[in-house]
Amino acid sequence: MARKPGKQYQAAQKQVEAKEYTLDQAVPLIKKIKFAKFDETVEVHMRLGVDPKHADQMVRGTVVMPNGLGKSKKVLVIASGDKQREATEAGADFVGGEDMVNKIQSEGWTDYDAVIATPDIDALRR
Repeated sequence: MARKPGKQYQAAQKQVEAKEYTLDQAVPLIKKIKFAKFDETVEVHMRLGVDPKHADQMVRGTVVMPNGLGKSKKVLVIASGDKQREATEAGADFVGGEDMVNKIQSEGWTDYDAVIATPDIDALRR
């Protein structure tokens, strides 16, 4: 037996008509009818009028959320020479060369989320 929706859900549902809304109409309505004590999720469906079977009509993209996606990632860059300076300027959390490799191998250090390594000419000759 299916559960009956709650009173707050039913009250919110009565305020929404069964029609298509423009973005300018939908956003204020969503803000008006929300009832949860947390930031609720909104699902958006858009009719773009394209045929994705054609390569020139494929729709792909990314959206940068205004407050990020949560916790920031700690980045380790393993490089040498000028690349270390570039990594530091770019905002890497940890920058090093052979010393970082040795720290990971000897101590089992894993206080990072992502590793970027640049190829080293001397390492390739070995």
